[in-house]
This record gives sequence, C-alpha cells and structure tokens, in this order.
Amino acid sequence: MTVWPLPRISFRELGSIQEKRPVALLTTEQTWAILGSQIALPLVIQAEPERVDLDLFEYLAAHLPSQVEAVYVIGQGAPLEAGKIVASRNNVPLIVVPTALESDAPYKATATVYKKDEDGQIVSQTIETGPATEVIIDWDVIKAAPDSLRGAGIVDVISIITGLLDWRYAAQRGKNPPEQRFTPWAASVAAGLAAHAIKSAPAIGEGKPAGLRTLLDLLMEITQLGNQLGHTRVQEGGEHLLAEALAAQDTHKLSHAEIVGPCILLVSALHGQDPASLRDAMESAGVKLDRLRAPDVQSFIDNLPEYVGMHALPYSILNDLDPLAEDTAQALRTAGLAILPGTWQSPDLVIEEVEEEAAAPVVQAQAEAEPAVEEAAPPDEEATRPEPTGAAAEAAIVPEQETLPEDAPREAVPNGAASDAAGDDDEAKGSSPTV
Repeated sequence: MTVWPLPRISFRELGSIQEKRPVALLTTEQTWAILGSQIALPLVIQAEPERVDLDLFEYLAAHLPSQVEAVYVIGQGAPLEAGKIVASRNNVPLIVVPTALESDAPYKATATVYKKDEDGQIVSQTIETGPATEVIIDWDVIKAAPDSLRGAGIVDVISIITGLLDWRYAAQRGKNPPEQRFTPWAASVAAGLAAHAIKSAPAIGEGKPAGLRTLLDLLMEITQLGNQLGHTRVQEGGEHLLAEALAAQDTHKLSHAEIVGPCILLVSALHGQDPASLRDAMESAGVKLDRLRAPDVQSFIDNLPEYVGMHALPYSILNDLDPLAEDTAQALRTAGLAILPGTWQSPDLVIEEVEEEAAAPVVQAQAEAEPAVEEAAPPDEEATRPEPTGAAAEAAIVPEQETLPEDAPREAVPNGAASDAAGDDDEAKGSSPTV
C-alpha cells in the first residue's frame, strides 16, 4: 500500500504562470476559448477529449510527442482523467488548473475511466496514477464558473453520509475485506467534514470566498483521509457505485454532481433515513438534482441483481436491494426518482395532472354560481374579519408539534457518527449507523 500525498496547491492568477517546458494541453474547446488568452503555454500538442474512455486515453498517452516535458489540464471531467493517464504513462509532471470546485478529482491519486468488458458492457475502472504535481487555484476563475458547477464538489463531501452508512452496513455483515476494515476514528473525522459541508452549503452556493475556500479544504481533507486509509469507503458507498454505472451509460453529458447528488438521496432513503437535509444542502450549494432521468435509474435498479453479480463491487446496501420491494419503491419516491410502471412519468406529475383535471369542473361551477352569491345575505361577522398578519398569522397556521414514535428513523445528519462509531470495529453489531 502506498500512502499518496496531496498535490502541491498554489493560489495564483493564470497570468502569473511562466512555463518554459514544452507542454501538452488537455482541455475543452469552450474552456480554452474563455481562458486561452490568460495563460501563456509553450504548446507542442493540444487535445480536447469529450468522453471518458480508457482506450482513447491510452492512445493519447502512447502518442505523446517525445519533446513534451509537462502535461497541463485546464478544466475537469474527461480532460482531467485523460491528463492523469497521459502524465502517468509518460512519467512527466501534471499541472491541473480547475475551472470550478466541481469534484474531488483534481486532488486524487487515481483516475476513473470507462471501458468495455468482455460482454461489451461499459464499466468503470479506477487506475492508480499518483497525484498531480501541482493544482493551481485562480479564485477569479473559480468564482466565474456557472452557479451549478462552482461548488458542486460538495456532493463528494456530503456523500460521506451514505458512504459511512454503507461502510458500517458491510461491517455488520462481515463483508469488508481486511484492508477496508471499518475504522471508527476515520468515520468520526469524516462525519465532522460532512457536517461542516452542510453548514457551509449556503455560502458555497452564493460563491462567497470563505465558503469556497472551506469547500476546497474539505475536498482536500477527505481526499487525504482516503489516501491514508488506502481506500475510499469513508466517502464512497452505493451512491458512487450507482452514479458510476449510470454515468457509463449517460448520453446527455450530465455533470458529476448532477448524477451523484440524486444517488445520495436514493441510497440515504434505502437506509431508512430522511434525506431532506441533504437535499436542502446540495440545492443550497447550487447542485441540480432534477437532471438525472428517473427511467434510467429505474431501468438500472430493475437489473441491479444481475449487475452486482457480474461485478466485484464494494459491499453496500445495493447488494441486498430487492427491485420489487415496497421499501425500494418508497426510496425511489423519496429521492424523486420514481416512475409509474410501464411509463416514463413520475407519480408526482400524474397526481398534479389529476388534481388539475379534478379542479377544473369545481372552478367552472364556482364561476357559474357567482351571481347567486352576490344576491345572498351578507356573511357573518367572523367571516369578514381581516386576515391575521405577522406573528398572528404564524400562530394561526402552525400546528401543534407531533411526538414521533420511538422507532421512527432519525434524519441522516453526520453529527451522530462520532458517538455511533465509538464501539470500535464492531463488525458484528446489529445496530444501524446514523451518520
């Protein structure tokens, strides 16, 4: 096992980069059109990969011109994963310039790629490449990113919640291999990071400098914790496994967060948790949770037992999921990913349509009855009183607080992970973690 360090992180403007080495650049056409005039690089070759494909990346690595002495990546997504492979295969320095705090990928010592397996199915693969030599953060570039991408990396911190639930779930069933043994102190540290991400979500979404710097620190902290443990179970559970499988089939080019975010809600619900606070935090940070198509998720869930049997995945609640069970259907509804059988319509949409249809004749009847109302006797004094405002209005509409039953599931907030993890490894304990 190798304990990788983080890349060197430097904070400076793109215009301050004075690169003398011959460079290979990996970016996108759109990114280069915006930032190309701000950075002077002695380019030998430039590529703009649009898909995360291992064969393509290996081709780029094998055909890198021999005079190239450094690889630069500007942006994230496919160019970043390609840059890791190209630099690693050719043993040259890798310099990454993120254009948003979109994920933890720039700081990781691995590349996530997709390839076809023996059956022709597209599957994900994690390749150890070592960390980038340097990650350059230009805050002006980060702040100029679209709101939905600027702080989207929060999903890779909030996924600690479901990651810990699945890690502990596997431990209780004796399914963690020795090298991924449940580690209470690591769970406690990670839970604190997730709690801080949730607290900072509004500032991250507003693009406040302090909020963005906090997110960057959290991304680096969780990456380093994974480096030290030698695995990513502390932050990656069924939500990332599901997201990677869906991303492999994605033809709409959704962002990392747009796929992972809804999967966090689903896996949280599968564990019997209420993901409302996680949804609120991600939406506050600008993450779009309505881009993932429910029929795609339903199709994958229907074939999940076969998929799990074909791939050696880290053990999670997905291993024991029954696609036809009511709790699975309820979890899909809670996550906003349910569809009616044999259709691509969500139950909520159909309910709205039915309500509108049912309301139409009522509205028409009311309109027809208006003249009669005008001729009727005046209403009583109680009905003519003005509507309450301010605090009086709140008091009028706030119901009495209900007492939850003792067996009601607690909300998936990270603060409880430290106390829950205090039982040391407890691989065989039966209590479910609330993280």
